Amino acid sequence: MRITRVRILVSSIAAISLTCLLVLDEGARCSAGSSPGTASEEPQPAEQSGETGPNLIQPSELVGIMKSSADSKPLLIQVGFNVLYVQAHIPGSEFIGPASSPEAVRKLHQRVAALPRTQLIVLYCGCCPWDECPNIKPAFRELSAMGFNNAKLLYITHNFGEDWVKKGYPAAKGK
Repeated sequence: MRITRVRILVSSIAAISLTCLLVLDEGARCSAGSSPGTASEEPQPAEQSGETGPNLIQPSELVGIMKSSADSKPLLIQVGFNVLYVQAHIPGSEFIGPASSPEAVRKLHQRVAALPRTQLIVLYCGCCPWDECPNIKPAFRELSAMGFNNAKLLYITHNFGEDWVKKGYPAAKGK
């Protein structure tokens, strides 16, 4: 029994380490300007304060939209790593996978293909600091290329745990 627990612990540590390496590797590639994706439009960068931009939505603003009684709720899509989604995600959000991979971008395309191009779609990741995220830009470029004009990026400064969970915003666990 003890050997089984040790093996599980070692496997878990190895999986987390691999995820961290993948994030760092993708972040370095994205920083070097070779981010993956299918379209050329980039999300609007945050202004000097790092907090605003026409395609960005703040966590507090999203919570307000989620709490509103309006019939049209946004489609929330997590474009990060599964291990992070299982640990904590926005209730009602859908897991697509890390948009740094072509497979996840195809999955995103398939998920939204039939939606009206005015649908409010909020993408988020939260794997790492905003400027280093390898997943947000490819997902946003795909939606832009498809003609979605109401796609927003949840501005997560540091990571999902720090900027969402620790602030007490609604979070769910599991798949």
